[in-house]
Amino acid sequence: MLRYFFTKLTQNIRLRAMALTVDDIIMATGGEVLTKGPETFMGVSIDSRTIGDGEIFFAIKGERFDGHTFLNDALARGSGAVVGLRPESLPQGKAVILVKDTLKALQDLAYFKRMKLDIPVVAVTGSNGKTTTKEMAYAILSKRFRSLKNEGNLNNHIGLPLSLIRLDHDHEAVVLEMGMNALGEIRRLCDIAVPTHGIITNIGAAHLGRLGSYSAVRDAKLEILHGLNIAIVNADDRFLIEGIDEAETFNGDVITFSINNESQVRARGIESSDKGSSFVLELMEMGTIPVQLPVQGIFNVYNALAAAAAGYSLGVSPEEIKAALESFSPCSMRFTINKVDGITMIDDSYNANPSSMEASVKELIRMGSGGRSVAVLGDMRELDEFAEQAHRDLGKMIAEYGVNIFIAVGEMMSLAAEACISTKSTGSKTEVYSFRDSEEANRNIMDILKQGDIVLIKGSRSTHMDKVAARIRGR
Repeated sequence: MLRYFFTKLTQNIRLRAMALTVDDIIMATGGEVLTKGPETFMGVSIDSRTIGDGEIFFAIKGERFDGHTFLNDALARGSGAVVGLRPESLPQGKAVILVKDTLKALQDLAYFKRMKLDIPVVAVTGSNGKTTTKEMAYAILSKRFRSLKNEGNLNNHIGLPLSLIRLDHDHEAVVLEMGMNALGEIRRLCDIAVPTHGIITNIGAAHLGRLGSYSAVRDAKLEILHGLNIAIVNADDRFLIEGIDEAETFNGDVITFSINNESQVRARGIESSDKGSSFVLELMEMGTIPVQLPVQGIFNVYNALAAAAAGYSLGVSPEEIKAALESFSPCSMRFTINKVDGITMIDDSYNANPSSMEASVKELIRMGSGGRSVAVLGDMRELDEFAEQAHRDLGKMIAEYGVNIFIAVGEMMSLAAEACISTKSTGSKTEVYSFRDSEEANRNIMDILKQGDIVLIKGSRSTHMDKVAARIRGR
């Protein structure tokens, strides 16, 4: 699994650093030079199969994978390596540096690069909307600053430092998504990136099974407050605001964004259409400006407001914020809309949790007035003991919202199907289908759909709902 992660991490982007030297690595990590070779490297790699000329290989060791196994392959292609184990034989003409812990060395090097620059670093976390908010914030800041972001969702203890190592002296701002699965993880990412600004999009049920309670989820997200100058938070999320108010160690300023409550950054007069959402963006003393956001969903208005607040806090003008938002392209598999042979498909297949499911189903209902609303939903993972009730609640909600057709995919989603059928006795007319997995759904789904349908595809990443979306697209 870790080997697969490393491959995906490096196959789409080249993780280039500027003038990374042996002295930099020694100074950052306290390592020991075992053999001398090139003194300067143009990048860092953690995958021996994709390492490029001029890059240095970090032999990361995980639970199921050890980069030292592929050290010879990496040295044959690259210019050197950082290792945690002394090799049996040392190569000629390649720089090999010994450290106590290669992962910590990678993180220490990222911290070293970050601290060389006195620039704003905007960190983004939250239960939903992190990646889209990060991309929007990057688009806004790029109107004023030469900015760096972590590509895709490289938001963990490996991806984030790899992204930071790409910093060079020309960068003027950084936007980083921060993910987590447990308490302490965001705090560790903050120790590496040292953010000046932090965005918390919302608090929901993501990772509820691992953390055990909504309060624990909130505590994990609030770790981002450590050391911030400015916290940017959702004023419509009362549970989040209560956590901010109770954070005794946070001494920075708070900027709020909202749709329903008073805040420094707010959207008014929201109207939705096939082209996206239009609204008036209020930026406190900077005034108001109309925005035509080219993506669907009230949740994307919230993402835009959070990103606008980051721009507002760093002096980006309303006109620049407007231009960035109006030219924004949606992230793949995150509520992207495709029209195929008379069917409108909403591909939201990247991931799912109870709160994001509810938001997407609500948007499906809003969009579905002109045709049948069809929810094709896969299991929500990482809920553990909360899983059964969460799926049953979802099935009840689908019936109560009046979804026309519910296609349940997966073992846990079959419980949602049962709950939906039970709720139908109260008057709902939802038509329910249940399939074992995405492959079975693929074999049957085109017999269910018809022209004019508006179809939502969503589920946790491991349920492979993207394959269902691809089937509808005719691939």
